[in-house]
Amino acid sequence: MPVILDPDAANVYKIYQESGRPPYETVTPREARELYLKGCMAASPEPPELQQIAPLLIRAPHGSIPARMYRPERLRQRGGAAPALAFFHGGGWVIGDLDTHDVACRKLAHEGELIVIAVEYRLAPEHKFPAAVEDAIAATQWISENARELGIDAARLSVGGDSAGGNLATVAALSARDRGRPALAGQVLIYPATDFSMSQPSHSEPETSVLLTHSVIRWFRDHYLTGADHADWRASPARAKTLSGLPPAFVLTAGADPLRDEGADYAQRLKDAGVAVTYRHFPGQFHGFFTMGKFLQQANVAASEIGAWLRTLG
Repeated sequence: MPVILDPDAANVYKIYQESGRPPYETVTPREARELYLKGCMAASPEPPELQQIAPLLIRAPHGSIPARMYRPERLRQRGGAAPALAFFHGGGWVIGDLDTHDVACRKLAHEGELIVIAVEYRLAPEHKFPAAVEDAIAATQWISENARELGIDAARLSVGGDSAGGNLATVAALSARDRGRPALAGQVLIYPATDFSMSQPSHSEPETSVLLTHSVIRWFRDHYLTGADHADWRASPARAKTLSGLPPAFVLTAGADPLRDEGADYAQRLKDAGVAVTYRHFPGQFHGFFTMGKFLQQANVAASEIGAWLRTLG
């Protein structure tokens, strides 16, 4: 089925094509990180005012993981422990940080009326798989164990992320299920990467190679993984033996996205395993649109819908 970009998405893509910005796979990871940060800062909408934004250091086996806590204004008058979302940023496990997704996390905290803790996991190629996975699991566990000190209700802790961060959220949820702790309330999977076989039709359709191109996916993969890692369920959570027993999920996909079909397939497999799933597809958007609320109104719609869903978790 042909993919037709919405007018605002098509305009953003045209500006990108005419900007002369080099593709990520033609520069070094450090240069790609700088390009990604500039792009995210330019496309982010005005952030909502929050009650508190504070740095955190999460203790992990290898040392400390930087993190940032967002507490929305709407929690000020409620009192008591608040629900929370551990959030893992996108960027192909190679680029992205707390600043690239700062406004996105502010919006999720505001819309979801909950505390968001953004986690700055280790990046490849300096830290290959499974370093990012280990950080995501350790951070989720640490937040749960320190919930009281953070003002969080451990029984209402969810995980979430976009793209590579959606991958890490799925793996954190699977690990928590298998370990028996923590008991998560939900998972927010924004165009998640779930299968490094890259065999779904959307990985070969020319119309999906927009911003996140087929070639840059391979560049991310090769920095993050070695050949033997592709089949590891911690890299490809779609290969987990079963998806039963996982917390409710909000899964979002975009039409012009190489990851479209694997996200949709993962949502269906969750449903088939008896997991409550809210599936939202944005047919005229491309991968990465969620952080572009300054130019793409549907990014703000998505944040509002995710926030409303998070509020239903208690």
